[in-house]
Amino acid sequence: MKTIIFVCHGNICRSPAAEWIFKQKLIKYHLDEKYNVISRATSTEEIGNDIYPPMKRALYNKGIPFYKHRATQITQEDYDNADYIFYMDNYNLRYLSHLIDDYKNIIKPITCYSKNLDVIDDPWYTGQFDDVVEQIEMCSDDIIANLEN
Repeated sequence: MKTIIFVCHGNICRSPAAEWIFKQKLIKYHLDEKYNVISRATSTEEIGNDIYPPMKRALYNKGIPFYKHRATQITQEDYDNADYIFYMDNYNLRYLSHLIDDYKNIIKPITCYSKNLDVIDDPWYTGQFDDVVEQIEMCSDDIIANLEN
């Protein structure tokens, strides 16, 4: 089983949304037995906190199930056990580069296979939670298509 980690700043908005969206996509495509999916933070600011309520609403509105969550910072052990790590924006990459030396070259932007997106902006600041869910859904489809080819 391959491990995929989605990373954002606090692990309360984008990365847990990506985790649950990706898990649903894997079930839809009958690939859920092939991948272990988790999410992590680059910072310690939100450690232990659940998914931010507006993100929960956005997931709920799209029919994406999720469960209680505890924000967790990425560790070297997470990296060592991962096959793929996808970050949301360049700030995440900068913080990741201080935490982890990517000797395996597995850290990529979530948008790396998407033609119409460069980054997934943080809805904590923009308020665009529904848009972020849709963007992550598109990126998830693109990632799955590339991993399974």
